[in-house]
Amino acid sequence: MAGCAFEPASAPVATQATAARRAPPPLAPSEQRADRIVVDKSERRMQLLREGRVLASYRIDLGDAPSGHKHRQGDERTPEGEYRISERNPNSLFHLSLRVSYPNAADREQARAQGADPGGDIMIHGGSARWWREDWTDGCVAVTDAEIEQIWQRVPVGTPIRIDP
Repeated sequence: MAGCAFEPASAPVATQATAARRAPPPLAPSEQRADRIVVDKSERRMQLLREGRVLASYRIDLGDAPSGHKHRQGDERTPEGEYRISERNPNSLFHLSLRVSYPNAADREQARAQGADPGGDIMIHGGSARWWREDWTDGCVAVTDAEIEQIWQRVPVGTPIRIDP
């Protein structure tokens, strides 16, 4: 599975401990925790929502091939559709990352029909710098390191995410 931001669990313990210390603690359940994420690829915008109210909005970078839904591993597209945040990774190669539950059953079926591997390891992660070029990931959603720290605090595992074209 090619991906943007997941470092294997076999990473050296010192690296894991260092990374875990830099990850901000999640916020306690309150009005500040998101209950939904909406990504608008065409606007390059991600919003964290709570009960339909926007808590925060971020400018995002996408995969090198930003138009269209992800179909297979290596196509560098960011998937479109309904997913969930399935994991938190304090050991990300891109500061911190939240795993998106791509591929879902429909994605796997579509890839199988094309004789392809759907890929995986789609994340929301840090690593973007506003002086860097737009759309540089392998299909992930990237924000700055400071922004992923805010998102990390507000987004628990299980949060639904909708990625629109």
